[in-house]
Amino acid sequence: MLYQSTRGQAPKVTADAALKAGAAPDGGLYLPEALPGLNLAALEATTGLGDLGCIMLAPFFADSPLDGQAPAICADAFNFPAPLVQPDPDQHDLQVLELFHGPTGAFKDFGARFLFRCFSALGQGAETPITVLVATSGDTGGAVGCAAEGLPGTRAVILFPKSRISAFQEHQLCCWEPPVEALRVEGDFDTCQALVKAAFADKALSAEHALTSANSISIGRLLPQMVYWARAALDVYARTGKKPGLVIPTGNLGNALAALMARELGLPIGPVVLATNANATLADWHASGQYEARPSIATIANAMDVGAPSNFERLAGLAEARIDGVERVTDEAIRARMKQVFETTGYVACPHTATALEAHARIPADQKAERPWVLGATAHPAKFADVVEPVIGRTVDLPPALADVLERPVRVRDIPGSSDALARALESGVPA
Repeated sequence: MLYQSTRGQAPKVTADAALKAGAAPDGGLYLPEALPGLNLAALEATTGLGDLGCIMLAPFFADSPLDGQAPAICADAFNFPAPLVQPDPDQHDLQVLELFHGPTGAFKDFGARFLFRCFSALGQGAETPITVLVATSGDTGGAVGCAAEGLPGTRAVILFPKSRISAFQEHQLCCWEPPVEALRVEGDFDTCQALVKAAFADKALSAEHALTSANSISIGRLLPQMVYWARAALDVYARTGKKPGLVIPTGNLGNALAALMARELGLPIGPVVLATNANATLADWHASGQYEARPSIATIANAMDVGAPSNFERLAGLAEARIDGVERVTDEAIRARMKQVFETTGYVACPHTATALEAHARIPADQKAERPWVLGATAHPAKFADVVEPVIGRTVDLPPALADVLERPVRVRDIPGSSDALARALESGVPA
């Protein structure tokens, strides 16, 4: 299995090199040269995420140092559930895939845990530990910090925008022990993402610290994210005989790309509809065919506050990639949907999940009736209590894993939004 750059100007590499590089040397993003053929019957015979992940992902590590390690990595990474729940008893063909039952209460636990176990396997015994440099608009950094804490052969440096995330999110980014460090950046998420890209482009800096990424630009994030969409699709298809449609909240397009890749692998997935917040880049592209990156807009669904989604260029690299719809949801509509769903059904949704609920509500009735629909619930609502509680009029209880986070002390450094400041922070940072 070889991986090639979306820009076509870099050598093809095996999985270990693609994971450690993050972005390709030509600035592109890695995709498999060709997707492997999978035995659908073997996938259908599995019962959990770990078993399914082992079969689905093993071919992607062929001919690399990770070959044969998928069973152990998947067993450890997928050690919490992703249940399908029915929020409204009157809508039998609507289910929510709850992806927030991991240790940091967000879907990014899946990718981060998988990726760091790969990095630990590759980094142990190396002269320089692998340093994961990650920009986050909310949930990625918490998942990365938790996944990296205490793992040998790795180091994690988390960049997040000052005053652009919730108080709980910030605490969760800054509470992990070495080899994890949090950097609070003057600027927005796009500033953080630009710093990460510039660091990777600096070959000397990248080599000195063995830099790699855990953002969704890493193919190692997309691969495990395919697994939960595949599990949901297989379970719904087995029950109904119909390919479910997916409604996916998205900002940087990683979660959506994972679903599209799973569909190209042959999993029984129907239409894929994206739900975005007020950031209009994807909605305008889908309506006009013209892609135009722009500065991000701050919203209450802040993990999706992305004006220049890095994964966009991967769409062109997937032969049959097709986005079937993009719904842009304003803060006002997010609040209204959270309130309506809670008052009608008692279900509590975070702002990001509410964008998917609103997008699903906008699908024409005849299209909704054609098939079951699965909506991605990307974060526990307690992580956004400052937004959710005033809307629904009651307290949202923290699950035990998130309550434990608040008992941890924080460790954070403030830096300007410049490449020089980041280089200095890397040089003086926490050793592995």
